[in-house]
Amino acid sequence: MNGAGGTSGGIGSFFIGLIMMCGGFYMLLKAIKVTSSFGFSHSLYSVGGMNLTSGMIMIPFMFGIGLIFYNAKNILGWILTFGSLVGLIFGVISSINFRFSHMSAFDLIVILVLSVGGLGIFLRSLKSIDTNIKE
Repeated sequence: MNGAGGTSGGIGSFFIGLIMMCGGFYMLLKAIKVTSSFGFSHSLYSVGGMNLTSGMIMIPFMFGIGLIFYNAKNILGWILTFGSLVGLIFGVISSINFRFSHMSAFDLIVILVLSVGGLGIFLRSLKSIDTNIKE
């Protein structure tokens, strides 16, 4: 009978490693706090010493939508609309900050052991074990 991934590595090691890895990565992602400084008065871009805010990006978006509703074949309307949306999405993504929450050294060690140890056991279970070698 073949084990995990069709190899002789062992199904037990596969599931133990998978559970450890999932638990460690869950704890790691749970410890990360995500904040954003996005707002309509927040500066997204600086062009030539002038700061562009997200509200300013909405102005060409509104003109683009108006041009599209007036004439759907108007290329300028589509360029304004999609260019504004791309600028807005890029501005939102670039304003995201990631921070670790406060944790003890023990918590960090548990997270690292579960994540990296589980990954090692998981990958070892996918490797073939040579049964011809005698210990």
